[in-house]
Amino acid sequence: MSEARALATVDRAWQLGVRLFDTAPVYGYGRSEERAGRALRPRRRGDYVLCTKVGRLIEPGGRDTQPIWADPPPGVGPRLDYSRRAVLRSVEDSLRRLGLDRIDVLHVHDPDLDYPTALAEAYPTLAELRDRGTVGAVSLGVNHADVAARFLREAPAPGPDCVLLAGRYTLLDQSGLDDLLPLCVDRGVAVLAAGVYQGGLLAAPHADGDVPPALAERVRTLRAICERHDVPPLAAAIQFPLAHPAVTSVVVGARSPEEITASADLLTRALPPALWSDLRGAGLLSGAAPVP
Repeated sequence: MSEARALATVDRAWQLGVRLFDTAPVYGYGRSEERAGRALRPRRRGDYVLCTKVGRLIEPGGRDTQPIWADPPPGVGPRLDYSRRAVLRSVEDSLRRLGLDRIDVLHVHDPDLDYPTALAEAYPTLAELRDRGTVGAVSLGVNHADVAARFLREAPAPGPDCVLLAGRYTLLDQSGLDDLLPLCVDRGVAVLAAGVYQGGLLAAPHADGDVPPALAERVRTLRAICERHDVPPLAAAIQFPLAHPAVTSVVVGARSPEEITASADLLTRALPPALWSDLRGAGLLSGAAPVP
């Protein structure tokens, strides 16, 4: 997208009351952080929470590339590195791209890709930065709930403050309930639920063509129940995680002001209690999952 459209998207989010913004060096190979910084710098610094990540350095010749970025900056790419030296450099690079002097929440991005180094070097380094005030809170950005639970138990005290959990506490996957979310409640760790649209699976009417049959059947059942109650599936998806006491925020992506507006509308839409009981009765919701 154009920079103007990116900035307009953040502006619209701000108008609607959004005050938490999540980015990462790997998103667009630095471009997301640069644009987030330009959009947020005019705002009063204490009025928003900015999250970014460590674990991948953006540098010439970086080979940990991802095909999803349409027009990344030429000549650079990400390189996976959770070492102390790389983390310090990553934070310095992020602050430069953002044009800010501190980061509110810093996630260790995908620690499962090199768990020993992420635990032994990345976390202690971020804990030091937290003590200095360069970082407000230390977090994990994970796609696997069991990895986050293990990390919380094995990290030196006081441990991470937050977990950004992608795709593991949703209408279609509640594996975060098995261990991680109760652990977070017990320890006072804030959970930011991401991937609640399940990688777009719930957003498009026919996006289940290439998914496993059992998951496709769950999607069809979910859509049928939502249709019966005249509820957009995305409204149920964005509201469901917030009923859990560990979950403080739901993080969704947007590529236009219109998508931000749509998500805000979905978040505030009144949903009938019978929707949740029907979803539970169909086996889509765990018996341990609180509902709005």
